[in-house]
Amino acid sequence: MNSLDLIRMGFRNLHRRKMRTFLTVLGVIIGTASIVAMLSIGIGMNESFEEEIRRMGSLNIIDVNRWNYIPDGSGGGVTQETTLDDKAIAKISKIEGVEAVTPIVELNSKLVSGKYVAHAWIKGIDARTMEAFDFKIDQGRLLSEEDGLAVVFGTYIPQYFYNPKARWGYYGYGQSALVDPMTDKFYLTFDMNYGEKRSSVSGTGSGNSSQKQAKLYKLQVVGVLAQTNNEEDYSVYMDINQLKKLVREAQKFNRSSQEYSIYVPDLEQGYERVKVKVKNINDVDRVQEEIKNMGFGTYSLSDIRKSYQKQSGTIQAVLGGIGAISLLVAALGISNTMVMSIYERTREIGIMKVLGCLIRDIKRLFLFEAGMIGFLGGVIGVGISYGASLLLNYFGGNFLNRWGYYIGVYGGDNSKISVIPVWLALASIGFATVIGLVCGLYPARRAMKLSALEAIRND
Repeated sequence: MNSLDLIRMGFRNLHRRKMRTFLTVLGVIIGTASIVAMLSIGIGMNESFEEEIRRMGSLNIIDVNRWNYIPDGSGGGVTQETTLDDKAIAKISKIEGVEAVTPIVELNSKLVSGKYVAHAWIKGIDARTMEAFDFKIDQGRLLSEEDGLAVVFGTYIPQYFYNPKARWGYYGYGQSALVDPMTDKFYLTFDMNYGEKRSSVSGTGSGNSSQKQAKLYKLQVVGVLAQTNNEEDYSVYMDINQLKKLVREAQKFNRSSQEYSIYVPDLEQGYERVKVKVKNINDVDRVQEEIKNMGFGTYSLSDIRKSYQKQSGTIQAVLGGIGAISLLVAALGISNTMVMSIYERTREIGIMKVLGCLIRDIKRLFLFEAGMIGFLGGVIGVGISYGASLLLNYFGGNFLNRWGYYIGVYGGDNSKISVIPVWLALASIGFATVIGLVCGLYPARRAMKLSALEAIRND
């Protein structure tokens, strides 16, 4: 019997028992659709988290601080402080795989542009490392070592300027910018009440004399950063050497101020934060471990990613197991169908043997029918899964975009709850087909062992 005749006979046999074939295929459809749907939800969760991680920043960056928590093995531990100075930075930069290192110095201040003011944290960074740390510019340029009191604005900083004398002084994200970073003049002061209405309780009267005495430092805005949806959007950056000069000025301000003092970092105690850029993401864990061995605390988005991947793996295994139960039930249905088919076709099998049909052809026929049931069920099940995935993403995605904030689940513009990659679809169809073939092995062997004469005599 050639292959074409075998295929024709197989389809004819399946069609002859339409209802039984339909019910068996239906079981495979339900099983395949269940396992694909469950796994697609797990994959969708994983991809959504990966996207959220990417929006938070680079996986190649390690935040280093001078406080390292050392567990004692009994649920407790001690916090060890290590000096994080220029010598430590030089040592970190020599670690294999490190691309760039920069200390971060933060100084609280107030920005002034005409009648508008804004509260801002000025962050000092090594200007030479901005490109290495993936700072992208939207307007102007990045910082340079040759700059004086030059700054780069985060994309939302212009929206935080407000008129303190206006009746409605609301400001912040989503508001129209009242200043133009590239054309307007900007100044910096350590007087947090600059331009504000002051009461006589503070001892400064109406406040006019205090405003006149407040020292202003002229800034040069050289650029505006591109939107990143992380801390860069809300920060003002300055070359660290220039910011160190302002730190000394802020210390003088604190000593002379009669109203209050502002937070000023103590650079003599070293830096509080250092950022490290690793060339290859695969080296992040190794570099992070070496920095910890130096006595420093570390943090990276890779830590969150690894923790979530473990959780995601567990969730996907549970969801896949639930779907696999349905497919197991379908497999039992295939076995039952093929066994019953043998009993019904005993006489037919005997006639085929008497007419000289090879035993292996009989085996191939039964395996083809079983495999085809698995294949058809797999294809239709995957098709149904794609439809369900589209509906789930449409309605569920819209729900998360509108209400996710209130329930602690954040959805982006293209939020997807279910994702079915091509490999999952093909693997599911292949798996369903293999299940059919495996379940057809026993019936096929039983058909091969039937005696031709006894089969013919069977009514």
